Amino acid sequence: MVNFKIDGRELSVPKGTTILEAAEKAGIPIPHLCFLKGINEIAACRMCVVEVEGTNRLVPSCNTQVLEGMVVHTNTPRVREARRTNMHLLLSQHRSECTACIRSGNCELQSMARALNIHQQPYQPKLERKPMNFDTPIIRDYTKCIKCMRCVQVCDKIQGMHIWDVAGTGSRTTVDVSMNRNLKDTDCVHCGQCITHCPTGALTARDDTSQVIKYLADPEITTIIQVAPAVRVAWAEAFNLPEEMATTGRMVAALKAIGFDYVFDTNFSADLTIMEEGSEFLHRFTHAADYKWPMFTSCCPGWVSFIKSQFPEYVDNLSSAKSPQQMFGPIAKSYFAEKKGLDPKKIRVISIMPCSAKKSEKNLPGMNSACGDPDVDVVLTTREMVRLFKSDMLVPADLGEDKFDSPLGSGTGAAVIFGATGGVMDAALRSAYYLATGKNPDADAFREIRGIKPWKEASFEVPGAGTVKVAVVSGLANTRKLMEAIDKKEVDYHFVEVMACPGGCAGGGGQPIHEGEEMAEYRGDKLWKLDADSIIRYSHENPDIQDLYRDYLGEPLGEKAHHLLHVDHKA
Repeated sequence: MVNFKIDGRELSVPKGTTILEAAEKAGIPIPHLCFLKGINEIAACRMCVVEVEGTNRLVPSCNTQVLEGMVVHTNTPRVREARRTNMHLLLSQHRSECTACIRSGNCELQSMARALNIHQQPYQPKLERKPMNFDTPIIRDYTKCIKCMRCVQVCDKIQGMHIWDVAGTGSRTTVDVSMNRNLKDTDCVHCGQCITHCPTGALTARDDTSQVIKYLADPEITTIIQVAPAVRVAWAEAFNLPEEMATTGRMVAALKAIGFDYVFDTNFSADLTIMEEGSEFLHRFTHAADYKWPMFTSCCPGWVSFIKSQFPEYVDNLSSAKSPQQMFGPIAKSYFAEKKGLDPKKIRVISIMPCSAKKSEKNLPGMNSACGDPDVDVVLTTREMVRLFKSDMLVPADLGEDKFDSPLGSGTGAAVIFGATGGVMDAALRSAYYLATGKNPDADAFREIRGIKPWKEASFEVPGAGTVKVAVVSGLANTRKLMEAIDKKEVDYHFVEVMACPGGCAGGGGQPIHEGEEMAEYRGDKLWKLDADSIIRYSHENPDIQDLYRDYLGEPLGEKAHHLLHVDHKA
């Protein structure tokens, strides 16, 4: 332990503790912009400077360790003036048009400027202007970048993709796409982790709400919206609703109030995914000599992009099953359209997803299998849905609760856990076990693959089939380690679930942003609780899924199912 004094208080902290960490433990606020613990500790913004007795210069508290006998002052006139000057300098390179910024009201730079009582700018702004490219789901606005390096470090250390880098020198130093490329020409998987860790509006997901508003206003168009599992445990965060009011039913009521013709649950097509993917795994497992191993899940578009660019020799290992989003589209424009007598050409399917990569997934080859038009027309993130609610002046707290429409609105406990790391594997094993044995396993038999741990592995015995060795991984840097271990034959699995974002979709790049908080584990736990509380916890027991196969698809992996629900990853 190290003894020191901070703002007149005598404290003891473990050796190696930084001044910032010590202050936070003591409840003493020190402002900071660029700092991300364990990821970005480079003291770039200099907003966290403090005064240390015996030291002439101010020191950054985020990477200065506490020493024995140190005396620290966090709020002297000299410190306050330095922070204000640094903020003025940051604002001189930032386009401060807050009223037209997506991050207004949820921007660290804006909040800190207000906290420092800054309301005038003594320096003439000098903005870096480059054209914005709207061809990709991730949009970079150079006029709002404060060069904190968070995006660089997150992409390097958490995702291992190295898309962003420092460019230029001196006053021309900036953050840009690495190796002087355009973003669309890189291996970026559009996971959006750079967006959720950016303190300003310099990085955002492309806003597609205007297209949805046009569809809603067109009386000739039937609007069908689907909502992903992870959205229901995150949407209400923006409204500060208490847990008892932050319900799926209230979210459905809000969507219906906006004017969507049908509000459906992606849980339905998650159950459908399990039927196809579980059947596919069981077929491969019982014909092992005919396939390459392991089989990989295919519901995360960020992961699918990753394997195509980083480990293309393993593309055949991917399940050919489409993701739940992309299964829902063709079913809505074929099966549902026929049941309701609707022209599929006049249906627009809109997705609400916790993911920015879903915006690019809908454009992949083979994602137009129902009627030749795109199976999914528009993808909105959770944040975009919240903006729709607010722009329509909805107050969710004043709404009642409503139910998803039928028949594409039902889902099981196995479907809702798709949003948590380990959930797809857990759900698939439940149904694969049933398909192999004719009996349900205990719904909680596969607990070993639950939890936030980034790389989990386990073995399970399936009577009559054998021992299934599985792994679950989230975060692309962790995924790269797993793939390298597979490539070197250091590990041996039959079935592997991969999610590009740490913690799975619950921590996706389209989810609400909370400064300094990683919400994936908290949201994931809520999804597991929804599963535990569900009446039906097995995808194969969803009665609407049973009707779909009986009345329309025939059987899992059948000809019609293969046409609508599977894709050629090499197309």
